[in-house]
Amino acid sequence: MSHAFEPVTVGRYTLRNRVVMAPMTRNRAYGPGASPTELMATYYAQRADAGLIITESTQPSPIGQGFPNTPGLHTAEQVEAWRSVTAAVHERDGLIFAQLMHAGRVGHPSLHEERAVPVGPSPVRAAGTVFTVDGPQEFVTPLPLDQAGIRKTVADFAAAARNAIAAGFDGVELHGGTGFLLHQFLSTNANQRDDKWGGGVLGRIRFVVEVAEAVADAVGADRLGLRVTPGTPYNDIVEDGLHDTYLALTDALDPLGLAYLHVSEGSDTELAGRLRKHWNGTLILNPYTPDTHTGPESLKLIESGAADLVSFGKLFMANPDLPHRLRLGGPFTAPDHSRAYGGDHEGYTDYPTLSAEGAA
Repeated sequence: MSHAFEPVTVGRYTLRNRVVMAPMTRNRAYGPGASPTELMATYYAQRADAGLIITESTQPSPIGQGFPNTPGLHTAEQVEAWRSVTAAVHERDGLIFAQLMHAGRVGHPSLHEERAVPVGPSPVRAAGTVFTVDGPQEFVTPLPLDQAGIRKTVADFAAAARNAIAAGFDGVELHGGTGFLLHQFLSTNANQRDDKWGGGVLGRIRFVVEVAEAVADAVGADRLGLRVTPGTPYNDIVEDGLHDTYLALTDALDPLGLAYLHVSEGSDTELAGRLRKHWNGTLILNPYTPDTHTGPESLKLIESGAADLVSFGKLFMANPDLPHRLRLGGPFTAPDHSRAYGGDHEGYTDYPTLSAEGAA
């Protein structure tokens, strides 16, 4: 039986515990050219006792940006700014992966000086609104990626991964969920293609597999994780044949030897169990906790073998020294759910960055 506070090997690294800080959008990249700030360095360093930190979503290209003040990893300026973040985490002996996320159709022209239209697998507009500096605005119909556009986007991910390593990150996580570009290709409503990147299951998983292969070639599969959110309907996503899609995806990715698969569980909790048995590598689980957040009771998932590691979102935001508190059994500062958006795994909760000494 495994224990949350014993070491575990993930890719090329040995983590000191199995408590993972989940990626959470903070919209704090106020530096020049969507670059990180010292505030972000302090924020991540405070949470460096995690076995692994996964950063907020970081765009691999300008068109990949989906929200205001989110950081990028596609310019020299951004790489240099991220170095202060990774150095601060490493000074506390932490490990940190950059999450690479291309928003795809979930974006807006107002985010770009040139008013660029978002791209997607097909010209299918998502229902709903996107947050912009001018308030909520309706999604627009994306420009469908042609073959050249797909190749460029794959190359952008690989280049951003190389930039992440140059910035001092220990690895990268591809965001394949929450209705963003990789998830859009997996879906059956956003992806209406009839070429080799669409149609049946094997076509719809192709783009994700190609991105993973390119990034693995760029930085090493043992420094690469993939996050998926099967069955999550955020950003107007529909996934018919859910189990077939994700079992096929894991079959295709297994030979690469990725560092981990990070499953943010949806209401179909049976699928997470099937993926655990199906996936031959390390599995991080963000369990399904509707209307609340992942709490200390979720550590039992490690003891039962349901997961190798568990990721915490809002509770980690509210408790920078969360591994210490979990080990002691509390006390825990309660997250303020009234100020959160998007579930435990993808929040905009604006908790202040606390003093360097830890939680107040």
